[in-house]
Amino acid sequence: MLDALRQPLESGQVVIARAAGVMRLPARFLMVLAANPCPCGRHNLHGAGCECPPSVVRRYQGRLSGPLLDRVDLRVEVEPVSRSDLLAPDGRGEDSGVVAGRVAEARARAAERFTGTPWRINAEVPGHELRTRWQSAPGALEQAERDLERGLLTARGLDRVLRVAWTVADLAARDRPDARDVAVALELRTGIARGVPFGQGRRS
Repeated sequence: MLDALRQPLESGQVVIARAAGVMRLPARFLMVLAANPCPCGRHNLHGAGCECPPSVVRRYQGRLSGPLLDRVDLRVEVEPVSRSDLLAPDGRGEDSGVVAGRVAEARARAAERFTGTPWRINAEVPGHELRTRWQSAPGALEQAERDLERGLLTARGLDRVLRVAWTVADLAARDRPDARDVAVALELRTGIARGVPFGQGRRS
């Protein structure tokens, strides 16, 4: 059932083919996946006492296929909430209104950039267009290209990293992605730290 989502995730359509013809139905959606790291949920947690054998962990994590995960742009490992955060009288995160305002500004920048095209947001733009028509800063994709050569990224993954990098640049009010924006996009996709804090360059 999960792998059946691959095609609509890619094209935004569900295609039903029968003898009488082919029907295409709109199916553009946002997919959010959540999973424990292992059956007991304590794998990779220091001092948590996970007793799941490595083979069980691999089998559990293998329930999500590689082709499906290749279509997931953002992968974030969530740590347990600490006692101090849980008992803090005031939340440490940003106010939702502030975040919403920043997102609205970023979307407005993207919409202005794509004026006269069929697209309005970065997620809709084909990778070829982003690589040729709206190019990133010189040298910004060097690390991504190396990851592609090492097999850490697929061609589809490279396009998706580029779309996320454009979004990071829009959130930071930059005209185009630089190496910092691509590093953030790569870290969000692969989980490999690139030494660039997510908040760096938030405002320029």
